[in-house]
Amino acid sequence: MNDDHRFPEPGTTDEELADSLLEEELRQAAAVLDPVPDTLLQVALDAYVLHDLDARIAELTFDSLVDALPVRGMPDTPRMLTFSAGEVTVDVEVTEDGLIGQVLPPQSARIEVLGGPRTALPVAVDTLGRFTSDTPPAGPFALRLRTGTEVIVTEWLRA
Repeated sequence: MNDDHRFPEPGTTDEELADSLLEEELRQAAAVLDPVPDTLLQVALDAYVLHDLDARIAELTFDSLVDALPVRGMPDTPRMLTFSAGEVTVDVEVTEDGLIGQVLPPQSARIEVLGGPRTALPVAVDTLGRFTSDTPPAGPFALRLRTGTEVIVTEWLRA
């Protein structure tokens, strides 16, 4: 089907044309009755723009919300996350006060906290691979790790 929905392509069957018209009517109805919120659309666009084509994706290998057993008497325990990309591991603790983490093996790196419509928030990494951020993530977030030779981006998670 061409981009101009007013004129079907040659060889289009009546059934395909009816399906196309129905799809267009449903799109218009959804746009009127249940439009995508502007903020959600902006977050999606910003997430796409922040995508690094040459970056390796760090896979989430541990999430305390899913993988850990609850501890009695500890209602507000911090969320622990572990991401892995090849030989590089990033451990992160998410608290109400921000992020605390470490890159393993320890190496010089730059980390940026990505979070929707905000710009990337740079975070300093010390010689032991440790980092902290005093700004807690709000909503979806990811980490971008830049080492001397590569860029690694974690999966996006909701804080």
